[in-house]
Amino acid sequence: MRVVHPFHPWFGRDLEFVKRRRNWRADRVYVFGDAGELVSLPAEWTDLAPVDPFVVVAAGRAPFRTADLLKLADEVARLRSGAAGAQEILP
Repeated sequence: MRVVHPFHPWFGRDLEFVKRRRNWRADRVYVFGDAGELVSLPAEWTDLAPVDPFVVVAAGRAPFRTADLLKLADEVARLRSGAAGAQEILP
């Protein structure tokens, strides 16, 4: 079993699979850690779970820049607060 989550310290490592189990609605995979201890990971962080379609389609790209999304969030907050009344829009 391989860890495929890009931010996990074991990313790319092949680990000895022990078992897979659902705990509290979470799909967990159990493996042996570096010291031989039993460790669990979310199954979706491994190659045992299907790949998230968004991750496949995005292919590491994002259609929006962070700065633009932050400006949009500020504008939405301003509009929701009522700061943009009819007086501002009309000359």
